[in-house]
Amino acid sequence: MAISVGDKIPAGTLKIAGPDGAKDASTDELFGGKKVVLFAVPGAFTPTCSAKHLPGFVGKARAIKAKGVDSIICLAVNDAFVMDAWGKAQNAGDAVMMAADGNAEFTRALGLEFDASNFGMGVRAQRFALIVDDGVVRGAYVEAPGKFEVSSAEAILEKL
Repeated sequence: MAISVGDKIPAGTLKIAGPDGAKDASTDELFGGKKVVLFAVPGAFTPTCSAKHLPGFVGKARAIKAKGVDSIICLAVNDAFVMDAWGKAQNAGDAVMMAADGNAEFTRALGLEFDASNFGMGVRAQRFALIVDDGVVRGAYVEAPGKFEVSSAEAILEKL
């Protein structure tokens, strides 16, 4: 069952690449005591993700943070080094934190995984966005397959 409004973010660990390599970041550390927009994409460097989803959040980061959001996190079932390279290629800088869920453990705990084996991609995250306040989901926006509407930066900005 997918996470929904009012649910607590499940405990887990994501990987974040930095100058000293990939490091663990617990969900308590990422979401505790903060207002966070978490959005997920099926894969780094994939067409819609690279042309629209991540660039939208990079471009709207200042406006989103002006609404009281402490951090914006981009999640994908990729490794931390791919996420870091994609963030650099997209000029994410400090606007969007690039978080890796390489084994899809956190994505599965959210109940928002899908099987992309037909595309040679294995288990991936569905395209979604969550508004999380102190670890509790206040808004959940999951895209229908093949759609890009409710989880865009513009749509989330309207919900904040």
